[in-house]
Amino acid sequence: MRKPVLAVFTAMLMVVLAGCGLVSSSGTFREAFLVDGSTPLEGTTIRVTSKNFTESVLLGKITATYLGAAGAAVEDLTNAPGSMSSRQALLNGDADILWEYTGTAWQTYLGETETISDPNELWQRVRDADRANGAEWLPPASFNNTYAFAASAPTAKRLNVTTMSDIAKLPVSERTFCINDEFLSRADGMIPMLKAYGIPLGTPNGVPKDNVTVMDSGVVYTSTAKSEPCNFGMVYSTDGRIKNLDLTVLEDDRKFFLPYSGCVVVSTKLYEQAPEIAELMAPVSAKLTDATMQELNGRIDIDGEDPADVAYDWLQAEGFIA
Repeated sequence: MRKPVLAVFTAMLMVVLAGCGLVSSSGTFREAFLVDGSTPLEGTTIRVTSKNFTESVLLGKITATYLGAAGAAVEDLTNAPGSMSSRQALLNGDADILWEYTGTAWQTYLGETETISDPNELWQRVRDADRANGAEWLPPASFNNTYAFAASAPTAKRLNVTTMSDIAKLPVSERTFCINDEFLSRADGMIPMLKAYGIPLGTPNGVPKDNVTVMDSGVVYTSTAKSEPCNFGMVYSTDGRIKNLDLTVLEDDRKFFLPYSGCVVVSTKLYEQAPEIAELMAPVSAKLTDATMQELNGRIDIDGEDPADVAYDWLQAEGFIA
């Protein structure tokens, strides 16, 4: 009876994961060739890993497809459970390349508490510190998947808000927020953010506690789109639902949030073996903007497309592969 029960449990688990915005990776990617027919990575074996949320899997598929097109023998290890699984795989020598975020590395992996608002400075600090761990950080892509606050387009227009500082100009009754539980308790989350913008939580002239509603991350987006029960919702800046729900992201004009620039991270061993990877990935990283990531993430989370297909189509459309 164990096999049928296990099969049912697995199917149920897949449904639960899909409901959380995660995607299932089959460990495959679509084969392709570079446009000029060259194979600069021929003879190189590369194990590509990723975390198990949509954007990370997508970036892993883009990397696997492109480096495979460049002639590498690629093993697809994307969709590793949990942030530390893919990270440890790279550090332990069980994987060779993945995408990471500078803010995650700075706070979570390196244990730093200093807030560095300049994206390039943060990348340099992370790059230099993580080399001691056997990880080489390539220059950042053009997207920053950081925390942000958004409002529905009609609400943003009605309240005439474009920046976070504009919220402080509103009547207290209009300063309503939807956030998830983690953001409420983070050291770089709701409480210090409101303080930085001069509207402290729990104060009559700031943001009364009743003005903040804690809910599941997915519900935050739909609640913000409806402007009920909140005018402003916490979002991730490259989430596909921003475009799909026509949300207006407010500028973090006081640079409170740490940059979460996406970067290709290569094991030192592979980097020394195949330094061509840096040159190959540079133009790909440059093309990956916030708007591009929102669109590609939306094709997976909203339209239900396979990450491998989305990765292949984008690389082909941008002229990287044939």
